[in-house]
Amino acid sequence: MTTATASPYRSTDSPYQSYVYAYPHKTAYRPLADRPALRDLWAGEPQQALSLYVHIPFCEVRCGFCNLFTRIGSPEGLTTAYLDALERQASAVRAALDGQARFALAAFGGGTPTYLTAAELERLCDLTEAHTGADLRAIPLSVEASPDTATADRLAVLADRGTTRLSLGVQSFLDDEARSAVRPQKRAAVEAALGRIRAAGFPVLNIDLIYGIDGQTERTWLASLDAALAWQPEELYLYPLYVRPLTGLGRRAADGPTPAWDAQRLALYRAGRDHLLAHGYQQVSMRMFRRSGAPTASAGEYACQTDGMIGLGCGARSYTSRLHYSFDYAVDAREVRGIIDGYVAATDFARAEVGRAMDADEARRRHLMQSLLQAEGLELDGYRARFGSLPGDDFAAELARFEALGWLAEVPGRLVLSAEGLAHSDAVGPALFSPAVRAAMAEYEQK
Repeated sequence: MTTATASPYRSTDSPYQSYVYAYPHKTAYRPLADRPALRDLWAGEPQQALSLYVHIPFCEVRCGFCNLFTRIGSPEGLTTAYLDALERQASAVRAALDGQARFALAAFGGGTPTYLTAAELERLCDLTEAHTGADLRAIPLSVEASPDTATADRLAVLADRGTTRLSLGVQSFLDDEARSAVRPQKRAAVEAALGRIRAAGFPVLNIDLIYGIDGQTERTWLASLDAALAWQPEELYLYPLYVRPLTGLGRRAADGPTPAWDAQRLALYRAGRDHLLAHGYQQVSMRMFRRSGAPTASAGEYACQTDGMIGLGCGARSYTSRLHYSFDYAVDAREVRGIIDGYVAATDFARAEVGRAMDADEARRRHLMQSLLQAEGLELDGYRARFGSLPGDDFAAELARFEALGWLAEVPGRLVLSAEGLAHSDAVGPALFSPAVRAAMAEYEQK
């Protein structure tokens, strides 16, 4: 049984501690001295509902808030060399899996996958299917795009190859706000891209928007939301702005978050949430909203809490029950270029290079976080069936604090965040980090 540790969160802290899209974060990973063989790592692992993520680390520009693993532009031949390396890696990974391994869903992310030309996207789909065995037309496939790279020829390739969800990074429909976020784009280009995406016929359109931009008001925020709603997207993601180290905005910032900025972001979140709920959207998580009755682009049989993930590309991570692993991680442009150069030069992809071991305590934390941060919450019987205990046994101190703050709702058979708890998701998640992960992240040297 897990030993409960006191949550470090205080009610006076910022509600924007960290976006927990994966646990542990890659800043808690370290080089693996034994470089374990992938075949050994995957031996005995369930492989009937794997997730596949392919990372394309290129963008045409870098936004001021972006701390993703990506580089701007590519010298002559680099994208070809990168696809060559992806092919070598995919072959090595497939050789490490069981013959009956099956994928339940796939995603191309980045960076910007549509940075690749139409011909390169064809090759990406070809090598993915040929060397992993995933049938992209038979499983949900999500692809990220930017307005300028969402061209008709690229979209035609993606639609033909079975893409079920196209996610467009817009952030703001207002030119002044986009400029303030150091994102050089014009609304006319965004609207034109959305027209091409709808014409291509993807079942699910997602639009990403950001709140908390300097100069943004509730009026301008709702204007951006209304511009998005005009396209009737099946999904909308609302992201709070973060200013992180080594990003464009981070280099400009003299101080960290302030109480006034936190209050602004919370107010804009609530205004956006209420606006979407009033327009027929359902809240899936703090960030995600789905239009009622719209098709879903996820695979119901895949559970991110328990099923494994295969990551291809130098910024992707892979999950087994015992180890999460990837390649090195960086934000600084020079460091990123070096890691990409090393990846495309590599010939041996049969071993894990960087990662973090997962013990029973970390598995409990991950399961709790990835369930609790969804609006539907955690099924108590499912948790007990997997771990032989209940979250209240394993995380008594943390859950007591959440309850005292009004962040938990009473739902029979489930552990669910209240509306206020969902609003504070970026504090709930980090409060559940283990002391060891928290220490490793604090010791990580930004690069």
